[in-house]
Amino acid sequence: MSLPDEATLRFADEHRADDPHALALQAARYPQVDMPAAITQIAGRHVARLKASTWANTPGIVYPARLSMEQCSSEATAQYKRALVEQLGGGRRLADLTGGFGIDCACLAGAFAQAVYVERQETLCEMAHHNFPLLGRAHIEVVHADGTDYLERMDEADWIFVDPARRDSHGGKTVAISQCEPDVSRLESLLLQKAPHVLIKLSPMLDLTLALNDMPHTREVHIVSAGNECKELLLVLGRGEPLPPDEVPVHCVDVESRHDCAPFVFTRRSEREAPCTYAATPLSYLYEPNAALLKAGAFRSVAHIYNMEKLHPSSHLYTSDKLIPGFPGRRFRIEAYCGFSKKELKQCLAGTPKANLSIRNFPSSVAELRKRLHLAEGGDTFLFATTLANGKKALIKASLPD
Repeated sequence: MSLPDEATLRFADEHRADDPHALALQAARYPQVDMPAAITQIAGRHVARLKASTWANTPGIVYPARLSMEQCSSEATAQYKRALVEQLGGGRRLADLTGGFGIDCACLAGAFAQAVYVERQETLCEMAHHNFPLLGRAHIEVVHADGTDYLERMDEADWIFVDPARRDSHGGKTVAISQCEPDVSRLESLLLQKAPHVLIKLSPMLDLTLALNDMPHTREVHIVSAGNECKELLLVLGRGEPLPPDEVPVHCVDVESRHDCAPFVFTRRSEREAPCTYAATPLSYLYEPNAALLKAGAFRSVAHIYNMEKLHPSSHLYTSDKLIPGFPGRRFRIEAYCGFSKKELKQCLAGTPKANLSIRNFPSSVAELRKRLHLAEGGDTFLFATTLANGKKALIKASLPD
């Protein structure tokens, strides 16, 4: 399959701001244009505006089918991976064994003098060969091959990057590395023969405990969220003796955090041993950890390090008397809290026609509770329905701090 012809690419560029669905209905007006291919390009650029602005703003970039665009990394998470590789020493040669659309490869390759992109889909290879020079990445060698086959014959690199496919043969989501393609747990020894450093990108849906057991040469874990949505689980492998799983540092970061927050780092041993106190009642401020911390399970560690009290062992909400700067998550000023009797709710919610409602360790869904409280969505008020340390259900009314 070849790339779209010039007429089609020119049409896609001229109509880049148009609605692809509306254009599809007008295909008969443009017989010289391969309309399905043009719509793929327009839709791809729409996605790129949200995920990879450098690509969207570079003239001539060719885009794959929508599924490949939706599954590829964002530029923000790709830049985090590049910074991580540079922090850990970088090198001269990178091998990306699962190239895909190439956002990760293009970003990572900026830190290396030599880079190779390996992809088994010929169309994606054609696109990479076309796109990389436009992005200033002409030094990337494009190889059409299966990544596992290439690994067996490749020369040694400084870093290998692998992004296994994360769905099983029936289209279901996977929870174990052994269910991914390729199964990097079977390739760990060969990967480390070929490179002293290996970076593996996994779905945040995968079980971290299983991942550490499957990959004993993991040196670091990085859980990356963006806009408080967990995006990637990264494993950094290295040569040498394996680390015990509970001593592997776990780094939690939100690459689009509105606050100046350093990555939160802990080990599962420190989490297990961290002291944690529970508040008798909510105090002046409320804290909700970001998605990366929640995925990592750093529930006791964050309370200990930031000197906060937890509301309940299973609520994962925290409170303090003074506002704590740099907390890795959302911070709120508590305005009031109450139980769920009609009298308490009426008093607490007086003058509150709408609010942003969340539930944490609470038996009702957001939709059920919103209907019960007769509240519209939105506004500047935040409500948290949760369970306190004494087992009582509570509704906490809060606002953003100044």
